[in-house]
Amino acid sequence: MDNDTKIKAEAAAFRGLVAHLQERKDVQNIDLMNLSGFCRNCMAKWYMAAANELGEEMDYDAAREAIYGMPYSEWKDNHQGKATEEQIKTFEETKPLHAKISGH
Repeated sequence: MDNDTKIKAEAAAFRGLVAHLQERKDVQNIDLMNLSGFCRNCMAKWYMAAANELGEEMDYDAAREAIYGMPYSEWKDNHQGKATEEQIKTFEETKPLHAKISGH
């Protein structure tokens, strides 16, 4: 696969993942973190960092809106549940496995 095609395929895969997460509002970020070590906020930070590295000005709020499909405050108010004690315990236990995001 040539590099241009690879970049297009990677971009399409990213868009597919974002669309899936926007559809699955029932899946909580803490569950994503506990199972995979990354969540929507991590994706927003990666997206923002990539945009900034390419010379585009993007702040965290704009990046989160791109990933969530709405302002983060709206998503949080309408879709984020309160974490259970078990979720918080698992989150703390899995912290060493969480995504490493440079600059954050």
